[in-house]
Amino acid sequence: MKSIIKWIYRIICTVVITVCAINPMVHQALLDKDLPGIIAVLFVLFFGFINFIPSLTNRSLIKGRHRVCADGAELLILFMLSLTLSIVLVIVGIVKHVAGSGASAGFGIAGTIGSAVLILSIIFWNGIIRIYSTSVQLGIRYRVWGIILGWLFPANLVMLGKMIKTVSDEVKTEDNRLRANAARRDQQICRTKYPILLVHGVFFRDFKQGFLNYWGRIPDELIANGATVYYGGQQSADSVAACGAELADCIRRIVAETGCEKVNIIGHSKGGLDSRYAIAKCGVSDMVASLTTINTPHRGCEFADYLLEKIPGAVKNQVASTYNSALLRLGDHDPDFLKAVYDLTHSSCAKFNEEITDAAGVYYQSFGSCMKKAGGGRFPLNYSFHLVKYFDGPNDGLVGEGSFKWGEDYHFLTPPGNRGISHGDMIDLNRENIPGFDVREFYIQLVSELKNRGL
Repeated sequence: MKSIIKWIYRIICTVVITVCAINPMVHQALLDKDLPGIIAVLFVLFFGFINFIPSLTNRSLIKGRHRVCADGAELLILFMLSLTLSIVLVIVGIVKHVAGSGASAGFGIAGTIGSAVLILSIIFWNGIIRIYSTSVQLGIRYRVWGIILGWLFPANLVMLGKMIKTVSDEVKTEDNRLRANAARRDQQICRTKYPILLVHGVFFRDFKQGFLNYWGRIPDELIANGATVYYGGQQSADSVAACGAELADCIRRIVAETGCEKVNIIGHSKGGLDSRYAIAKCGVSDMVASLTTINTPHRGCEFADYLLEKIPGAVKNQVASTYNSALLRLGDHDPDFLKAVYDLTHSSCAKFNEEITDAAGVYYQSFGSCMKKAGGGRFPLNYSFHLVKYFDGPNDGLVGEGSFKWGEDYHFLTPPGNRGISHGDMIDLNRENIPGFDVREFYIQLVSELKNRGL
């Protein structure tokens, strides 16, 4: 029923927009006289109404931003439908004019085209401004390509179609997520016995607010479903031992300030190694209920061994100096790029695994994923994919599949399609809705399972 109402209203809107767009031709070619005043006023008023409410069914969307975004997509759909109908009618009118038959012989082609450009431009720009200002999934790429191709016919229409689909899928996904969270709000499925401690990976810091948040939209979703969330806050680049010690201090602080007794750690990438070191070597094993590692290189990265062996020392030092300077500005107090990288090599991790043993009473589990093609990841993972594949086989753009497994349970994520899941996708780094893999729901179910285990 909702779909029927949508299409009936869409057809009515298309007709109204088209009549307004080619009004000189409508006056002469179709009616052979000016529209009666009251009808003309009604068309103008309805055209204005369409610009404010292009869809009746979008009123049911929960969030205002989603309604604006969905209305923008609907305006662009109406633009494409009205443009097509206007072109067809103008061509028919021109043919009749050339043939010299019918009442349309005298209509002004120039006036009709000018009117169509004005009316359709209003609809188009109203829609574009709405989706550009409210959509997350369009990202920079679609926005830039939309500007570049906007003047190239028919590439502009193809790009417009892609943008409409992207925005429409985004609104549907986000609205369904809000409804799902509302339906299970009372269940508090992520309210674990012990709080969640999110531990970031190498070359990043934990940003708790805003777009730079390492964990993307994940923390807010966990909190909305009852979780209590903390962040590791260790340096972005230092040895596993140094970062593990920082992490241990963080755990002690959380336990002392809240009286929670223990934490459930979720560590991504190198954060998983930092966490294992903290538990085994820093005296906090009795303060940790579980450790879940996400795409962690437990057995290191062989491509890192190769690069560190082949790259001249002077070049390595220069790169390290540049990174360390940048990391200082991010908040690191004593960054050491080379120590961080060397601790991620296959040889270093082999030694690490001999010395670091799992603690009794702590539940260990791990997750991994891989990209199915280079284009499945954002820069720079789309470039590193083939290099890592040469040395480590199937990978997520940084870590080989064989390096992920650790603990009692291991889960390898394989979504449908040919895209796969990258190292960054596993922490929602790009805020991208991936077909077949809902990263936010993945973490909700992960934490929910910890709750079911009594953790």
